[in-house]
Amino acid sequence: MRFFIKTTNHHRQPRTNMERSDFTPEEERLIEDEYQALLRDYLNSMHSQRVEIIERAYHLAKQAHNGVRRLSGEPYMMHPLSVARIVVKEIGLGSTSICAALLHDVVEDTDYTTEDIERMFGPKIASIVEGLTKLSGGVFADKAIKQAENVRKLVLTMSEDIRVMLVKLADRLHNMRTLAAQRPEKQRKIAAETQYIYAPMAHRLGLFPIKTELEDLSFKYEYPELYAEIEAKLTAIKGQQMDYFEEFAVPIRRKLTMMGYKFHLYARTKSVYSIYKKMYNQNKSFDQIYDFYALRIIVETELE
Repeated sequence: MRFFIKTTNHHRQPRTNMERSDFTPEEERLIEDEYQALLRDYLNSMHSQRVEIIERAYHLAKQAHNGVRRLSGEPYMMHPLSVARIVVKEIGLGSTSICAALLHDVVEDTDYTTEDIERMFGPKIASIVEGLTKLSGGVFADKAIKQAENVRKLVLTMSEDIRVMLVKLADRLHNMRTLAAQRPEKQRKIAAETQYIYAPMAHRLGLFPIKTELEDLSFKYEYPELYAEIEAKLTAIKGQQMDYFEEFAVPIRRKLTMMGYKFHLYARTKSVYSIYKKMYNQNKSFDQIYDFYALRIIVETELE
């Protein structure tokens, strides 16, 4: 999904009527800094180090999106860079998916074709980019037939290569993080689509942090006043709840230590959306909900 300001047609540049805008030296440094951060994320990962192909994908995407800005006013190139960082840092994918993330809007928004991508980067990256291009424009459409066709495309791309769906989730997550630039009616439409399609998909794929953030952001834009109310109440009791957690965790730590376990103990704050869902399902007010924190115990084991 693309959020950008359209500019004039140019060879190997975005099609459609777009107002082009050169970037300032500060914006060029912003783009370069984000790319260097992406490289650090990749080099710190467990994947084989294929920096050269990522470098080529970055330069092609930067040239293809040259001068284009998002609705927020920032350089469009910041979007594919951010998606690529989510792909490697938050999902844990490697160079093929990083390249596909960097290039995911190139075929749709410029004169480059899938054949161009395959010639320069090989069939795997081209196939993922093609799958992402097919999924562009969102799943919810104005007409039921079109909506059903888009859902069919979603299922087919998952069966062909699950990385298509994983990169798409990264794309949707960044779009949700930057949704404030959209008109309120567009925010609600995208939030509803995210809540009913992409958050459950992330859950099914085991991406719990992404699923939780997608749900929270969707709830924030669909019901902003209710979201703000619950968030404010959570903030007000945070210190009290953490004190309770520390007191509660003391005997657990002591017992596990006495038993000789190596373990990690974490307090996880429940999300605004999960608290709202409990209030709704149980027909309770905020004051009648008590389990705002979850205790997570991770025990290290040795397999023989």
